[in-house]
Amino acid sequence: MKINPFPMPSSIGPVAGAENWQSMYPYFTHVQPEDDQRFWFYNSMHFSEPMSAFDMITAEAAYHAMGAYMTRVFAFPTAMGIDYRVINGRVYITANTVTDPDKIQERLQLFQQRAGHYYENWDTFYGEWEQRMLALIRDMNAIKIPELPEYEDEAVVMKNRGTAQNHHVRTTYHRTLELYSQMWMHHFEMLMLGYGAYVVFFQFCKQAFPEITDQNVARMVAGIDVLMFRPDDELKKLARLAVELELGDLFTADGNPAVILPAVKARGGNGAKWLQALEVARDPWFNISIGDGFYHYERSWNDDLSVPLSALPHYIELVRQGQSLDRPTERLRQERDHIVNEYRSLLGSDEEKAAFDQMLSVCHLVFPYVENHKFYCEHWLTTSFFNKVREFGSLLSRFGVIDQQEDVFHLQHTEVEQALAAVMNSWAAGSPPANPNHWKVIVKERRAMLKVLADCQAPPAIGPMPDNIEDPALQMLWGITTETLHRWALPPGTDTGELKGYAASSGVVEGIARVLRSINDFGEVQEGDILVCPVTHPSWSPLFSKLKAAVSDIGGTMSHMAIVAREYGMPAVVGTGDATKRIKNGQRIRVDGDRGIVTILDDVA
Repeated sequence: MKINPFPMPSSIGPVAGAENWQSMYPYFTHVQPEDDQRFWFYNSMHFSEPMSAFDMITAEAAYHAMGAYMTRVFAFPTAMGIDYRVINGRVYITANTVTDPDKIQERLQLFQQRAGHYYENWDTFYGEWEQRMLALIRDMNAIKIPELPEYEDEAVVMKNRGTAQNHHVRTTYHRTLELYSQMWMHHFEMLMLGYGAYVVFFQFCKQAFPEITDQNVARMVAGIDVLMFRPDDELKKLARLAVELELGDLFTADGNPAVILPAVKARGGNGAKWLQALEVARDPWFNISIGDGFYHYERSWNDDLSVPLSALPHYIELVRQGQSLDRPTERLRQERDHIVNEYRSLLGSDEEKAAFDQMLSVCHLVFPYVENHKFYCEHWLTTSFFNKVREFGSLLSRFGVIDQQEDVFHLQHTEVEQALAAVMNSWAAGSPPANPNHWKVIVKERRAMLKVLADCQAPPAIGPMPDNIEDPALQMLWGITTETLHRWALPPGTDTGELKGYAASSGVVEGIARVLRSINDFGEVQEGDILVCPVTHPSWSPLFSKLKAAVSDIGGTMSHMAIVAREYGMPAVVGTGDATKRIKNGQRIRVDGDRGIVTILDDVA
């Protein structure tokens, strides 16, 4: 009899102190009886912490859009959309596959026609996509939340406008949600086709070159510049300018803008020149989130200037030492071309070489979009979206419906509309909101439950363990394979001192482990440390100049961390599963980025 190592979804009970956790999330995210028949895994790459009630919209809108494009728009032949469930605040997902041969053929015909049209017109469509995204961002920033003053503006009467402000409370809230939902549609319009190109090339290489490593497949698409590196490049430019203008001594490790910026301004012309360069860099490049765009508290650099400013002292010191701040892009391109030529020469026929060339060309074509979309979507527009929601929170707080602005994120997005309706009625009636403590009690309970849930360890997978799970997309992005599941299934205490993952970026180094879970821990990082984290985010790039290597719990060879590590020439192993649990701060470890192995060498230094 087969023993399943993972708990059934229905068997996972509430955590003490958070018994009412389901109230935070829509009913359709709750576990259903039939879910015990399916395998699910915890999507810690995107949702690494328990979700506040409002932030659940990031999963809802994303999976709505992703599924629509895979299932209905492009009709991927063997894959449809994603089902998701929330258990104790954590998001679990499972893929819906197509197994009927007739249905696969039906979908294949649609896919070839529709996807082929996009690939043939990729550059044109990408240009149009960028313009749509910029327009969407402008529209989001242009939304003005009504202030609901004591008396309506006289223009409503004098210009016969026919609508009072409380009407616009609801319409602007709907507009805010509409634009956010539209962003996710744009996000997935081309993304799954980009990943699809990788999957096809990956499968071809695995068949044609049985001994090829995942890393070598990925390195054939290295050395291509993308927007996600631009914020870090802007910081490096500011560091060089600070040294040139003899301002470097003004920048401190805490990055406190209230101290640093006035000190720079006091330096006269040189200070003014640097501050002008800062303003140029901020728009748009500081519209990057400190996370990956799925939580309201992941603010942008523009919202919290201490994040980018705290990275400057290290860059300034490197400039003073005469060290280059540039990524080894040219070397990566040379290595890429060498690997491509080496494997291409192994192909036996002109037909195979032509197919190889065509598939690789498509990968190079789509690669910029696969990374660039993050800047526009998860970072720029998403941080603007959450800031608009904060403005609605301020309105609710001013009318006493919630205590403070940030409390709005403890309400589901449908509940926010109810709370706003109470304010609309209160303003119109000239009386206090009815039952003013209704949402305050709920917010207090949910805030307390989230603290409890944050301390609970979520199982990496639930449901019946499949015999094998060799999905190329799961492997490349999440680093999940049959071997991964077997590692997850090991009983607690099974520790050999060696962790296996994916060889994301080549090189072998030893050093001191620095376990980080958020950007708030950056100050702990010392020169030459090895980063150990659940997953990295684009805004962590300035940290990489201090590091010897990086290790992550989650991720495959085409995850963002793997891509960034290769572009910075830093050894990395991703998808270890539980490095942050098994490695302690201060331990000496060896990272083998060629074989995908991390070895714990000794106890805490």
